[in-house]
Order: sequence, then structure tokens, then C-alpha cells
Amino acid sequence: MRNNNRKNNELREIKITKNYISYPEGSVLIEFGNTKVICNVTVEEKVPPFLKNLGQGWVTAEYSMLPRATNTRNKREASQGKLSGRTMEIQRLIGRSLRAALDMKKLGERTIIVDCDVIQADGGTRTASITGGYLAMELAINKLMTSGLITENPIKAKVAAISVGKVSNELLLDLEYSEDSKAEVDMNIVMNSKGEYIEVQGTGEDSTFTKEEFDKFLELSNLGFEKLFNL
Repeated sequence: MRNNNRKNNELREIKITKNYISYPEGSVLIEFGNTKVICNVTVEEKVPPFLKNLGQGWVTAEYSMLPRATNTRNKREASQGKLSGRTMEIQRLIGRSLRAALDMKKLGERTIIVDCDVIQADGGTRTASITGGYLAMELAINKLMTSGLITENPIKAKVAAISVGKVSNELLLDLEYSEDSKAEVDMNIVMNSKGEYIEVQGTGEDSTFTKEEFDKFLELSNLGFEKLFNL
């Protein structure tokens, strides 16, 4: 049995606090068990140069982990003068995932910036960032609609993400750090509310996996997505 008597196909307790920070156009504190991420959205009335005068918008993301989000203090990447490869990869994943949620033409020539700051990490920080980032983005779009800045809702489908993995030959949903750190197979899966996959990242850490196991991973993730979208 897992921690807190959690079943293999059971999500951690999820808490969502909307409007957690007062100033952003959208803000959410999302908690998956002991993993806590603040997701803030800023809307800018401009687009990157490569999209100028094309009549469409853009979504980009930034990700960071506070120095004491983990058991030991990690250095701020700003103090080192550059982002780590891991941080850049996570930022790109979040951006890709959230862009898939929107019709950029309906968004118009504006940029949505999603800042995801991990204040406590216990596994699944990137999947929590995507799920919380989507929710914060939806809040921001609701404000754009209410203010009349956009007239058509650009959201095509809701977006969420979840982790699955194989630990001691058991398939688990929503891994916490103690499980993720010893997983033989580790996957992060992003899906929309239409049941369409946006991204699947699967890695054999200490093991390989079969087509049959891969199908079971997807089935297990679907249980998680059903609960996430119901939230």
C-alpha cells in the first residue's frame, strides 16, 4: 500500500485555490499532495516579432523552483546566470501544452505568459504546473471576455497533465517523490478534455517497457484525467 493508504490508481489529494495572488490576470495555487505550485498569468497586448501583424496570439511559460522547495537548498538559477537544461525543457513542455488549449486567432495579437513557481516539491511538479497553469489561464481569459477585449472564447479544450510510472513492478498513478526517485519507468502525459493526447514523455529509467505495459500506462492515466477534468 502506498503512503496515506493510497491505491495504485488513486490521485493524491488535490487542492485548488483560485485568485491566490491579487495582481495577475489569473492566479492559482495548486496542490497535489505535498507538491505546491503557484501559477500566475500575465496578459500583454503584444506578440513576439515573428507573429506581428498576423492577427494571432501566443502563449509562453516560465518555470522555477524556490531554493527550499526541497529537502536541501538549491541555488537560484538567476544567481548562476543561466537556466538549467531541465528548467528550459520543462518551460517548453508547459508552453506547448497550454498553446494546445487555445485558438490563437480568437486570442488576437496578445501574449499570455504563465509563470509557474514551485514552492514545495514532492514529485509531479511539471504536471501540476501544466494543470494549474491551464486553470490560471482560463481565469485570465474569463477576464478578457468580461472586459470585452476578446469577443469569442479562444479555449478549444481544457488541458491537464499527470504522471504514471512503474515502481517495484507495480503501475502507479500520480507519483510522489519517494516513488518517482526509484521508478523503473516514468511517464508524464498531457491530455485535453476531448480525450486527445498533447504529449507523452516516457522513459525507461532502470527498465524497459512493453507495448502492453504502455497501453496500461495510458489506461491508468485516463482514470486520473477523468477525475482532474471533473474537478
